[in-house]
Amino acid sequence: MYLKKGQLPIFLVNIIALIIFTFIFAKRKNYEFLIYIGVIIFFLVLVLYTNKKINYSNGILWGLTLWSLLHMSGGGIYINGKKLYTLMIYPIVGEPYNIFKFDQFVHIVGFFVATLVVYHLIKPKLAKNHGWAALSIVVVMAGFGLGALNEVVEFTATVITPETGVGGYENTALDLVSNLIGAILAMAYIYVKERNNNK
Repeated sequence: MYLKKGQLPIFLVNIIALIIFTFIFAKRKNYEFLIYIGVIIFFLVLVLYTNKKINYSNGILWGLTLWSLLHMSGGGIYINGKKLYTLMIYPIVGEPYNIFKFDQFVHIVGFFVATLVVYHLIKPKLAKNHGWAALSIVVVMAGFGLGALNEVVEFTATVITPETGVGGYENTALDLVSNLIGAILAMAYIYVKERNNNK
């Protein structure tokens, strides 16, 4: 395992949050989110073991940390007896879609960060003369693919613990749309950042 300069605080925030939320979910017998804790631990260990080779930026690691904190908070914090995930941030569309909720916000943030990770992984292998249109399609679809994988994990959680309350078809579809929005926003950010760096 390898930590470079500035990464110890990131690691400690993750460990402290995982301990706190594991205690919360275990006390409530929330097996769905205990599964998600396991997934987060898996990826934390994966990042630690690949950190030296891949050289993740601290910004990306803070982004992944923010995503995990938002996700655990969504399932662990209750407001007026309701999960934070169900909180309506701003009512744009009502039933059955209920947009714009905290859940959708977390998916946008999460797959914004996931798409940045994808770009970070493939950037060293890119030709200097890559076209932005083709690159954008590849990176966005890769980020979106991770979002689809996330939905498979959610489905698995509903099979193992049917009382999850994850939601039905509308929830899955809205999650996928939110994931795609996050991936597109990330690619727009990458495009602007790379153009500014090349000036």
